[in-house]
Amino acid sequence: MENKIISTAKKCEADIIGFAPAERFDRDNNIFKLLPETKTVIGLAFRIPRGAYRGIEEGSTYYQYTTMAVENMEETIMPMAQLRVACELEEQGYLALPQRRHQQIMAQENSTNPEVAYDSIYRGMDKELQMDFLDAAVKCGLGEKGLHGALLTDEFGPMVSYCFVLTDAKLPPAEVYRPHLCDGCGKCIAACPGGAIDNDGNVDPWQCAVYYNGANGTKNPFMPPDAFKEFDNRLEIIAGKAKVTPETARKILDNIYFYPSAQHAYQCSICGRACDIDCYVHLEEKGVLTKKFKTPFRKREKCPAKKCQ
Repeated sequence: MENKIISTAKKCEADIIGFAPAERFDRDNNIFKLLPETKTVIGLAFRIPRGAYRGIEEGSTYYQYTTMAVENMEETIMPMAQLRVACELEEQGYLALPQRRHQQIMAQENSTNPEVAYDSIYRGMDKELQMDFLDAAVKCGLGEKGLHGALLTDEFGPMVSYCFVLTDAKLPPAEVYRPHLCDGCGKCIAACPGGAIDNDGNVDPWQCAVYYNGANGTKNPFMPPDAFKEFDNRLEIIAGKAKVTPETARKILDNIYFYPSAQHAYQCSICGRACDIDCYVHLEEKGVLTKKFKTPFRKREKCPAKKCQ
């Protein structure tokens, strides 16, 4: 059955498949609240095409990352793969429960998801509604945790999305990564155009949201000359040096000029996930990624975010 599950997942565009036995999770983990009979967590990782990032890297096109690498991946490609795998398991007489990240539900009362419009998020919802996705990905052997909280894979670095299927079928466990990709170089921290990542790799979600959406004038080609004219600290905002609170972040986000949001409230990434891109470039330059390309991702020297400010 293991080979059948892998074959089905790959036919549905999953690039990396891993199985984590229930024993790798504490008994109070949410997977057992979602499906008490869980014996295996099936992890599915999907590559994000490098080309989806290239437009923002070159300043030529921005919406393709949001529509193709975020919205269509989260709302179409991954759910279809999960359903196919779940149906395959149920054909064999097992229970199967797909688990995808609900981008608009947060357990935290006053936090946000930078990829989604802040006023479309339901906050303070039951913490049992979702599992810990990054923890499960690591336990399924999909990759390792990078400094800034991204999942890093041997093949694609941080350029992946992932989801899961919980099942009462017992499947052979995947080997958990021995961390070897992230060397703590800090390039992800330096790359952020709004200083949203501290030296320990912790991300301030509101700071991230403001600059993910394009508050830094050196990174946003769509920003008009009079941007943030009602703000006393407009120059600090545009330079990426303003430190925001949840309240000030909301006001700034209401005044950011950028591409229209996608259908499911996904915001256009003006920063292009600079943290992930610089992480990927670093791993590619080190030669540690197993998926090779004919040309390097970064073809010309970029202006570091902090120097541009």
